[in-house]
Amino acid sequence: MKYKNLGRSGLSVSQLCLGTMNFGPETDESTSHAIMDAALGYDINFFDTANRYGGKNDHFGRTEEIIGRWFAKGGGRREKVVLATKLYGEMDPWPNNKGVSALNIRRACDASLKRMQTDHIDLYQMHHIDRATPWEEIWQAMEVLVAQGKILYVGSSNFGGWHIAQAQAEAKSRNFMGLVSEQSIYNLLTRDIEREVIPAALNYGIGIIPWSPLHGGILGGVLKKERDSSRRLVARSKEALDAQRPQIEAYETFCESLGHEPADVALAWLLAQPAVTAPIIGPRTMEQLSESLKALEVVLTPESLEKLNEIFPGYKTSPEDYAW
Repeated sequence: MKYKNLGRSGLSVSQLCLGTMNFGPETDESTSHAIMDAALGYDINFFDTANRYGGKNDHFGRTEEIIGRWFAKGGGRREKVVLATKLYGEMDPWPNNKGVSALNIRRACDASLKRMQTDHIDLYQMHHIDRATPWEEIWQAMEVLVAQGKILYVGSSNFGGWHIAQAQAEAKSRNFMGLVSEQSIYNLLTRDIEREVIPAALNYGIGIIPWSPLHGGILGGVLKKERDSSRRLVARSKEALDAQRPQIEAYETFCESLGHEPADVALAWLLAQPAVTAPIIGPRTMEQLSESLKALEVVLTPESLEKLNEIFPGYKTSPEDYAW
C-alpha cells in the first residue's frame, strides 16, 4: 500500500479509502468488523463514514455506532485509523438538527464522537454546501472544534469550484487552514468535476476523494456479469447501462485486451488523475474488499489513458470547456 498526503496537509492516508456506507443496511456488524480488521491488515488506514449512514428505518448513526464498537475492541484500532465523517443531513425533524450552522456543527460533532467512542475526528467533512449559513459562522465553529481537539482537519463534499474558492478566501482572512479535501462523485462516466472542482483543488492544495468510482457497478464488468447471469441490475442502474451500453462494451473489450478486470482499471484510472488522493471503495463483503486491492497493481500507460479518454471523453478546464 502506498500513502499520499491529503491535499496540502501533512496527513498521510492510504491511496484507497474504506467507505462504510454499507455497514448496517447491507452488511451486518460482525462482517463489518471483519472487513475493517482486514482493511488494516491490507494497510488501509483511511476510513470514511457519515452521521446519517446506516439510516434504514430512520436509524441514522448506526454505521458510526458499528465503527465505535469496533474501536472499543482496542488493539490499537483507533490509533491506526485516519477517521473521516460528515455532517449536514437532517438527523430528525426538529429545527437546527441539519445543515452546518454553528449550533448543528457543535451538536453533530459531539453526537458523532459519542457514537464512534472516540475523542476526536481526524477529518470532519461538510456533506453538502449550506447556502443559508455564512462562511464566517462555519469557520468560527470549526475553529472552536479544532481548539478543543475534537477535530483536526476540515473537508467538503459535493462542493462546486466556486464554493471551494469562497471557503478558502474566508479561511485565509481568519488565518485558518480551511479545507484540505473535497469528496466528489468522480469516475470514467461522471467527469463533471474536471471543469472547475479539480482546477480549484489543485490551486488551493485540496485532495480529491472520489466517491462512486465504479458508477454504481456499471464500470465493474457489468456486461460480463449480465451475460453470466451473476448480476441483475435494479431498474435505475439498468436504465443507465442501456443509455451507455456502446461505451461500456468498448470499455470492457479494452480492459480484456489489457488483461485486467474493468473494476481494477476504473480505480487505477482515478489514481492517475490530478489532485486525486484516494478513491472510496465501499465493500459489502470481504471478497469485494480483497478484489479492490488488485487495482493497485494496474499500471496504465499514456496510450492506455488516451484510449480510455476516447471511450469516455472528459472535460477541459472551464472556461475552455465551453468557450474559445
